[in-house]
Amino acid sequence: MAVSSAFKNDLLAAIPNLRAFAVSLTQNADKADDLVQETLVKAWDKHESFQMGTNLKAWLFTILRNEFYSQMRKRGREVQDSDGVMTERLAVHPSQHGLLDLEDFRGALEQLPQDQREAIILIGASGFSYEEAAEICGCAVGTIKSRVSRARNRLQEILKISGESEYGPDAISAQVTGSNAA
Repeated sequence: MAVSSAFKNDLLAAIPNLRAFAVSLTQNADKADDLVQETLVKAWDKHESFQMGTNLKAWLFTILRNEFYSQMRKRGREVQDSDGVMTERLAVHPSQHGLLDLEDFRGALEQLPQDQREAIILIGASGFSYEEAAEICGCAVGTIKSRVSRARNRLQEILKISGESEYGPDAISAQVTGSNAA
């Protein structure tokens, strides 16, 4: 379906008002221009959904506002790292060590009594609270806490781990990747 000349003219006429609204939202002229451009592109792509004779300006302002909030939500999940400082700190430990550690952990987990294994999986892996885990298991909160504590202690014994410093990369891997876990 072709875009009518009336739609084109009304779209062009709305640009100054859209820009003023965008500047009020973004507090930045460049970002406002980008927002208006994105709004116009979306309106052009969806022109067939606009009912001629209704309020085009209100329709455009709704698109602009929704786009602004979508961008804000997206930016809230993004991390600004223009100079690369955070990227440099990101290091990936060799995957083979992690796979071996995971296999060891699974083996140790299988050695736990069923009630302790169930409790530590509910709390540690599934993220349930002690209260929720107690309800799931049909026992008291103190019983779940006790089972988790015994399971943690037993896992440390089986895996021959004496503390948190033994988790993660070994000393050599930490030096290579720049981690200071040792």
